[in-house]
Formats: sequence, structure tokens, C-alpha cells
Amino acid sequence: MATRLGSSRRTFCAALILVVSGCAQLPVTLSPGLGTNNGAGSALTPHGKAAICGDKSLLTGPSVPPKGSVVVPAGDNSSLIPAPHTTYWFASGRHTFGATAYGQITANNGDVFIGGPGAVLDGRLKNQYAFTGDAADVTVEYLTIRRFGAVGSNNGQGVVNHNSGPKWLVQYNTVTDDAGAGVFLGPNSTTRYNCLSHNGEYGFSSYAPHGDRDVVLDHNEIAGNNTYDWEKHVHGCGCSGGGKFWDTNGGTVTDNWVHDNRGPGLWADTDNNDFDFETNDIEANTAEGIIVEISYNARIRNNRFVRNALVAGPKNPGFPTGAIYLSESGGDARVRARYDTISVTGNTFVDNWSGVVLFENADRFCGSPSNSSSRFCTLVNPKIVKLKTCIKGNIRKEPYYSDCRWKTQNVTVTDNAFTLDPAHIAGCAPSASCGLQGLFSNWGTYPPWSPYKGPVIEKAITFHQSDDFSNNTYTGPWEFMAYDQSRVLTFPQWRRAPYRQDKGSEYQGSP
Repeated sequence: MATRLGSSRRTFCAALILVVSGCAQLPVTLSPGLGTNNGAGSALTPHGKAAICGDKSLLTGPSVPPKGSVVVPAGDNSSLIPAPHTTYWFASGRHTFGATAYGQITANNGDVFIGGPGAVLDGRLKNQYAFTGDAADVTVEYLTIRRFGAVGSNNGQGVVNHNSGPKWLVQYNTVTDDAGAGVFLGPNSTTRYNCLSHNGEYGFSSYAPHGDRDVVLDHNEIAGNNTYDWEKHVHGCGCSGGGKFWDTNGGTVTDNWVHDNRGPGLWADTDNNDFDFETNDIEANTAEGIIVEISYNARIRNNRFVRNALVAGPKNPGFPTGAIYLSESGGDARVRARYDTISVTGNTFVDNWSGVVLFENADRFCGSPSNSSSRFCTLVNPKIVKLKTCIKGNIRKEPYYSDCRWKTQNVTVTDNAFTLDPAHIAGCAPSASCGLQGLFSNWGTYPPWSPYKGPVIEKAITFHQSDDFSNNTYTGPWEFMAYDQSRVLTFPQWRRAPYRQDKGSEYQGSP
């Protein structure tokens, strides 16, 4: 039978333990959401993905507490201190956690937190986080978790699994209107069948101090996030969108509907490795659909990209803003993974600002002041090549010359269908860098001791790093940027020497 948690003190209930964070709080107002599917039912995307948000049949928990569970009544739950390996069933209604910033639930190993029908954990914009602690094997399910974190706070913070605890299972929840990231994906975690919508920074984020590994993100609806518009308040922070992976080794990202986020849809940034992005619907994100940045070894297969980057693209003329953007990222067999390339295959692209953009910044390498991820180095030769050795005097010699640089290499873009109708996209024109595929770099200029100045990297990415487009289908007036930003080619030019791209591909011209 279930045990009821009341206001009286019990052996498993004591005063609230407070966890203090140094996160700043900014007194600003909430930006409006960008839209999601908030109606009940199971509407389908064109790719067949179910709309999780608002689907009561999927998100409603058990009406009867599980046998042996502790019943947590609605109301003030600030005295709840979970015991290890205990199941807690939250009764229908609103649950709060006092008025302090660090009123929260500090999970214990093996705990299970289950919501009954209509159970809501409400931070009331007063409590920063919902579930914290370093506990392992925690389950959070069937809860609505909302309004944690004051508007403009929680930058780089997570509301559910705030400490990135390992082996968490987060499923069938609605995590919405929270500051920062809705959910942190800890090592060996599974996050599935959740509505992650309208959160201040991200729907989710994956980062642990020593690197996350083996995260699963499956069948979630990730919609309307970055309501605070962090890039507006911290220009160039690169810290917002549908969700971000950082320093994560092993990611399986499948069957998610990622749409209407302000910024990129999915962003793998800095030394991520061994990723599978498969059968996702990625639609109407204001910037790129998927970014892979200074990372390694991934498969991007059988996804559907529709109308991404239609806001960011027109703001960046001269540089194509793609549905997929690979920046200093490629395959390397020395970094152990399921794959030793980055393959982009079997995807469908419809009316995005541009298609697949392969770029390498000649000035960005380990040890360079131009590397915004300044505390990180490449993964290919870590015992020898590191921050303290990728320096002036060393970097012109091997292995430093080759291994201090993240490379856009061993990338294949094959068997994809690209459709573009400029009449469907306001402002789409070649002069605005709309409707481009890209394989190019910039002229190296910095720092003064860089061995990659001038056209070194432009030649490398275009001709010598095994980057290959082939067997694709193009419908619409596609063009192709190669070598540098000044070279925009027709399809026949792109296929001829010296570029020799898109062997076996078909170009149909008009949409």
C-alpha cells in the first residue's frame, strides 16, 4: 500500500537541504514563445512524428499510487527529502517548494518520481531548479514541471537533473516555461517521450564537467525554446536553441520533432563524438536545423529538414546558413566511435534557407586565440597534442601541425533530396546566399604565428580532405559555394574539375 507524506515529520522527511549555485539572475521580461502544438490529441508531422505536447493520453500518469510508494499531496512540498530507492507519487494538483531560490527536490540513488493525473511541479519563478543532486538511476515521469528559474536566469543551468546525475530516465513529462535548459542529459541517460517546450534557453542540454557519454534522446517534442532570446542579451554567446550537446561522447538522437525554436534546432558543440541523428523531423527553427561544431564522427540519416534558418539566413548575406552546418567537424578513426566519418545520407530537405554547408575556419585551432572553446583541444592525439603544446614554436612541426587543428574532413553528403522554391521563402535570392550548398574556408590571417595563414585551409578543405557530395537530387535553382565565399558555382561548374563534386547526382532546376 502507498504511504502518505503529510505535514508531520517522518523518518524519510526532514528540513529542506539547500544547494547554492552561483548562477546570475537578470531582471528582464520574458519574450513570447515561438509556437508549438499545444492542442490535445496526437497530430502527426508530415514525417509521421506524434505531437507529444498536449497529448493527454501519453503524458497522463497513473491515477492510483503504485504499491509501496510514498504519496506526496498537492501543496507545499518544501519538506520533502527523498530516501534512497523510494517511489514517490505526486497527487493531482499544484506542488510548490517554498519561496527560496533553492527550494527543490534533491534526488537520492534509485528514486522514482511519478506524477498522477494533472500533477504539476510549479517553481512560481521563485525556485531555480526542480530536481538536483548527484544521484544515479533516478526516474522522473508523468509530471508537468514549469516556471523554475526567474526570467533571464539559469544560463547554462538545467531544471531537471541539474547536476547531470548518471543513468537518469526522464520520460512522459511536460517541461515548459522554465529558465535555462529544461532537462540536463547526464551520462548513460535516456530522455524520451517528453514535451520540452518554451524554456528560456534550451529544451535540453548535455554537459558534465568531465564529459557526458552515451545519452539517448528519443521521441521528444522540442519546441519553441529560447524564449529569453539569449543571443540578444549576450551577443554571440552561442548558448541557445532547441538543445545543445557539449563534450559528449556517444549520442543517439532519434525520432524527435524539433521545431519552432529560436536559434538552431540541435547543436553539437565542442569535442562531441560518436553521434547518430536519425529519423528526426527538424522544422521551422530560426537558425540551422543541425550544427556540428569542432566535433567528430557522426551519422545524420533519414531526417526531414523543412524551412529552417529562414530568420537567421537573411541576416547573414555572403555566408550560407544551412539546414545542416558542419564547422571544423569531420571523421577521424583515431577517435573511437561507431563511425569514422560524418555521413549525411538519406535526408529530405524542403525550403530551407540553404542546404548542407561544410566550413572550416582557418584561424580556429587548439591554442589559437580565435578558438572560442578556449579550454578545449582536439581529441586525435591527446597524450602529445594539447593546449600547452599547440603553441608558437611547436605548431609548424608534426604532429602538431596536423593534429592541433579540427578538420572538416571525411564528410560524405550522399543520397539526399534537396528541394527549394524561392517563391515560398521571403527574400530568397543568390545575392542573399539562399539556396546554396557549401564546401569552403576563409583566408587565414590570425594569430601571427599561425601556420595556416593565406589559402592553406581553403585548399585543404576543397581538395585534400576527402569531403564528397554524390548521388543527390536537386530540385530548384541550387548553387554551390566552393573554396572561398567569392566562388559561387553552377551545377556543371561544381561537377567539373577542379572540384569534381556530386558525381551521380541529378539536377532538375525549377521546383
